[in-house]
Amino acid sequence: MKLAAIDIGSNAIRLQITNVTLFKGQTLFKRLEYVRFPLRLGQDVFSSGSLSPKSQQKFIKLMKAFKLLLELYEVDAFYACATSAMRNSDNGAELAAKVKKEVGLEIHIIDGEKEADMINLALSNFIPKGLCLHIDVGGGSTELNLYHNKEKVDVCSFNVGSVRILQGKDNPAVWAEMQQWINKRVLKYHEHVTALGTGGNINKIYSMAKKKPGKLMSLAKIKEIKALIESYDLEERIHTLQLNPDRADVIVPASDIYIKVMDWARTKSILVPDVGLKDGVMHYLYEKHRS
Repeated sequence: MKLAAIDIGSNAIRLQITNVTLFKGQTLFKRLEYVRFPLRLGQDVFSSGSLSPKSQQKFIKLMKAFKLLLELYEVDAFYACATSAMRNSDNGAELAAKVKKEVGLEIHIIDGEKEADMINLALSNFIPKGLCLHIDVGGGSTELNLYHNKEKVDVCSFNVGSVRILQGKDNPAVWAEMQQWINKRVLKYHEHVTALGTGGNINKIYSMAKKKPGKLMSLAKIKEIKALIESYDLEERIHTLQLNPDRADVIVPASDIYIKVMDWARTKSILVPDVGLKDGVMHYLYEKHRS
C-alpha cells in the first residue's frame, strides 16, 4: 500500500510518499519519495494577516506538482494538512477551497491539538517512562504534550514559532502563558522531566551535535551549538555551516524556544527521534486504510 502525506507548514511544505508492507508479521514503512519546498507562508501571514497573491500562485503550482507525483507513484491514499500559517490566515480557507477546485487536492486546516495528536501517532515508540514533555516547534506555533508513564495527560498549543520570532511577531503574553502552563502542568509532578523534541530545527541541531540515534542531547549542547551558529552571519551559515537558506535564519529563534521550555521545565536533556507531522500522518492513514 502506498501512502502520502503533505505537510503545509509556516516555513516549508513537505511531501512524503511511503510504501507500507507486511513482512513476517511486522509492518514496514519504506520512504519512496521526499520533497521539501521552502515556501514560507508564515512570512505573509504573521506580518499582514493573509497570504499574498504571489505566495498563492506558487502554492497552487506546488500542489499541482505534488498531485502529479501522487499520480505517478499511484498512491492509494493521501492526507494534506496545513498548520499555523494557513489556520491564522484570513484567506487560508479560501486558498484551500481554490486548490480543491483547480487541482483536486483536499487540504485539511488543522488546529494545534489535532497537529499534536497527529505527531504523537509516530512518537509512541520513543516516549520514555516517567514524566516526558514533548516539544514540537514550528514556524508559527509550538505544541507541548505532557506524558506520564507513557500516557498523555495534557496538551497545549502556543502561537510562538521560529518565523514569528524572526519577524518580531511573537507576543510576550504568549511566552508568559507558556511558562505559566509549564509551572502549573509540568512542575506539579515534582519528578524528573525528560524532554522529547521534534521539528526540523532540533533535528539539525542534533545532527550538528553529532549524536548517535537514540542518545540524549544535553541542554548545554543546544546552547553551545546556538552560540556557534550565532557567531556566523547569514551568508557564513549557508556556505560555511552548509545550512539551507530557509534554515539558516530560523534555527536560532527555534533553538531559543527549546532552551526556554527546557529551562522552565527544569530538564537538562532531550531525546530527538527525527519524526514529525508527516510521519504521524502516515500512521493515521495506515490505521484508516489497512483493511
